[in-house]
Amino acid sequence: MTENSEHQTFRRTGSTDHRTAAAQSAGNTNEQDATAFAMLEPREQLRQVLAQAIKGKPFNELYSVAFDHRTAATVGHVLLDALEEQGYGVDDFDAVGALTAAAVPLVSAVILAAASRGEDLDGFVMDFVYPSVKGPSIAGKRVILLDAWLSEKSYVQTSSLVTLRNGNELSLDFSIVEHEGAQVLAVASLIGGVGDADHVAGERQQIEVINPVTAEHAALPLIQVFDERELNAA
Repeated sequence: MTENSEHQTFRRTGSTDHRTAAAQSAGNTNEQDATAFAMLEPREQLRQVLAQAIKGKPFNELYSVAFDHRTAATVGHVLLDALEEQGYGVDDFDAVGALTAAAVPLVSAVILAAASRGEDLDGFVMDFVYPSVKGPSIAGKRVILLDAWLSEKSYVQTSSLVTLRNGNELSLDFSIVEHEGAQVLAVASLIGGVGDADHVAGERQQIEVINPVTAEHAALPLIQVFDERELNAA
């Protein structure tokens, strides 16, 4: 191999002037779009990105939203705002827990959003292999359980599959958290599709869980930040 071949580069094709003009045109369009997006309220920004992410899909774990530079921070604040609107101010609970892997970035976003407001929240994750939790101790803490998308039609590998079809997994998660000495205040979902068509997004609903150890029934408030019907209509 010659010295020149070691530093070989690929030859660009097309007119240099044409490429430059096209790049400038695309750059101007992108800049205009970014400026218009930045002028929107944070909730509307998130709504638009979510609507695009779920368009034409029966289910989406929303990683493309949770890790998008435009919404990664916004999602934490919108979740906190939705909880506060339903009576759960950031000082009313001590930790947030991810029900599924899809909710892990949401937990981090909520922790950071709370920190920016001068409040301390811990986070944890339900162990998806062994019935336990991962993270700081939640003993004696008030917790909110989070998921990305809870829907009656969700059928992929997520807590939604058995939570809303059979009630088993959420009931198991609930009992595990209680066994750790914590109190579950509510379940919150970034996108929800639970309930009838007349339900208004953001209004508090309830979901029943049964402790598989004690057989005790409990009705947990279910907070859906966005309703999938609202997003699909966008």
